[in-house]
Amino acid sequence: MDVGQLRIGLVGTGPWATTVHAPGLAEHPGTELTAVWARRAESARALAEAHGAVGTDDLDELFSLVDALAFAVPPAVQAEIATRAAEAGKHLILEKPIAADLAGARRLADAVDQAGVASLVMLTLRFSQQTREWLDGLARSGGWRGGGARWLSGALLGGQYSTSAWRLDASGGALADIGPHAFDLLDAALGPITDVLAAHRGPDDLWQLMFAHEGGATSTATLSLRLPIQPSVVEVAVYGEHGYRTLGRKPGTAGESYTALLDDFAAMVASGTTTHPCDVRRGLHLSGLIEQARKLAG
Repeated sequence: MDVGQLRIGLVGTGPWATTVHAPGLAEHPGTELTAVWARRAESARALAEAHGAVGTDDLDELFSLVDALAFAVPPAVQAEIATRAAEAGKHLILEKPIAADLAGARRLADAVDQAGVASLVMLTLRFSQQTREWLDGLARSGGWRGGGARWLSGALLGGQYSTSAWRLDASGGALADIGPHAFDLLDAALGPITDVLAAHRGPDDLWQLMFAHEGGATSTATLSLRLPIQPSVVEVAVYGEHGYRTLGRKPGTAGESYTALLDDFAAMVASGTTTHPCDVRRGLHLSGLIEQARKLAG
């Protein structure tokens, strides 16, 4: 470990942990992948050994080895362990949604606030340079009246995430999995979302939603992970007095975004900063929108 590197433990050993978190943490100059935890010790050891880390199925051992934790586990598991970790003074890199329900998200956010630890939520598109430049341009122009997001994919029809239990149960699906990405970008582009005006869930887990934003703008979102569309459609658009502007999704975004997240995370910890546009309170806000949409859809 180099002086100044954050010792980070990875919670989870699934596809996202293996392809994004583990290599990102191991290769970033500001972090060291120190330990990997999983319920199955052999899974933890296998991933850990590939990166020169320690594998364990003991949370107390994990906490004793690290300064921070990165999560790549189902939302309910994340909320439980991350709350304990915050109470133990560990900084947190969280996946979305940050919990399986709003109550769990609130408990986690409160624990982070009370402990005074740094937190970031892995909102992949938000951390890409392309997105940052797009949002900066929108802020400079102003005058945006509305917008929409479309995320249509067949990810749950086949492939590495199609057997993910939390994505397949009633509390998961498109709303919980890709909804946070879409809602976050609409919120960042048009101003804070203040209300879910309408929400409908149709066949193929197809969600249609409408939002009100602070300042008077409105927006819509169309989401599904069960439509046979190749390649996936991922687009956010805004319109207003300066025309119509769109943001798409470029290949390779996940790894690049994770590096950018780690840049911000290491800087936050080094400076003692605990607030960020994508911190745990952002995750709580997005969980609140998910909860409203579920209630409206019935």
